[in-house]
Amino acid sequence: MSRSNRTDHIRLTSHPVPGAKHAFPIMWGAPTARERGPVIGTVSRPKDRNVIGSHGGSYAVYRALAVSSGALDPIRRPDLTNTHPAATIGPFPQWTDPSRIVALDPWGHQVTDNFRSEIAEGFDIRPSIAVTRARLDLPEIQAALAAKRLISDKHVVHANGSVSVVKIAVDPVWYLPGIAQRFGTGETSLRRALFEQTAGMFPELVTRPDLKVFLPPIGGTTVYLFGDVARLSDHRTRITCRVHDECNGSDVFGSDICTCRPYLIHGIEECAREGQSGGLGIIVYNRKEGRALGEVTKFLVYNARKRQEDGDAAAAYFERTECVAGVQDARFQQLMPDVIHWLGLNRIDRFISMSDMKHDALTGQGVEIVERMSIPDNLIPADAHVEIAAKKAAGYFSPQPPKPQDLNDSVGRPLEKY
Repeated sequence: MSRSNRTDHIRLTSHPVPGAKHAFPIMWGAPTARERGPVIGTVSRPKDRNVIGSHGGSYAVYRALAVSSGALDPIRRPDLTNTHPAATIGPFPQWTDPSRIVALDPWGHQVTDNFRSEIAEGFDIRPSIAVTRARLDLPEIQAALAAKRLISDKHVVHANGSVSVVKIAVDPVWYLPGIAQRFGTGETSLRRALFEQTAGMFPELVTRPDLKVFLPPIGGTTVYLFGDVARLSDHRTRITCRVHDECNGSDVFGSDICTCRPYLIHGIEECAREGQSGGLGIIVYNRKEGRALGEVTKFLVYNARKRQEDGDAAAAYFERTECVAGVQDARFQQLMPDVIHWLGLNRIDRFISMSDMKHDALTGQGVEIVERMSIPDNLIPADAHVEIAAKKAAGYFSPQPPKPQDLNDSVGRPLEKY
């Protein structure tokens, strides 16, 4: 395996050359991709880098293992032949508004077209967004067909229950001045916190103020579009949308302690129905496991909830999380609207979410929400009434105002009754 890019010493950080100009400066919010400049997070050609971090998000560590084991050539660049998007997304006016999109690269799926000549010259420029087509096979959708809640139209929903979608993978690309503004802090304070809370993983955060873009080692976002994607550009298109934060235990394995999978499936069913009726359905799936606290923390909280003196009561639902994690919720939805802006949306007709944080983040960013939809009572799993009662009491949307006694009357199963 070639190691020709290695030197005998390890550089702990890089420094700007005094008076020198970047070969590819990034002008965030520029009117075109070429004026904005490519995002280059290469680790094989350090002199070309114009961002902090590297491509791949949290998977960059696996890439390091592949290189360490000898399975991957560290200077290999991907062959991007035929990887171009399977559907056209944008451009939209929001792409050039630096206050609207700060957490992803709006041009990230078009690099093979916009920077074809530079890639041919050997510059390691990689997509941060991929757009493809697929079919979803979900037993709940087959059940919806059998119950005649859905019908097959042979375009969106097929006779066997599969659903045609355009799906989009988005890796995070953070414009640090914009991120700082979203969170109401200074860029210097943000950089220092990121540096310190990752134990100094990215020294350029504090040594390279000239680098304004950061590729954080976190999970990204997947978007599923139901219906004709070309309708995105028509502002008359009716939009049904669910923004869903990852919950592996429920989404994948069906754990009944929360409403995550039932609500996600309900959102998919409603999005499919919207796509069939001439509108567009949108599922946004964010990798924020356990309220962005992680699955280990989430399971520790489960134990604490189930073992407290009064049982798993809704009244102490958020308190137990804060006791373990120090914060009730670390998802902080300020960055969530970016993907909605990337899709060119100014309005969501049916928002399938009870979350006040998601609603307020979207409307605070100028996205109109016409109607909010809560999860139907018959879809709430047996042990999840604690969650719903606690969230309603905390201000989550509900068609009926919560009753004070719900906090005390909603008690989940003890650990011994699993």
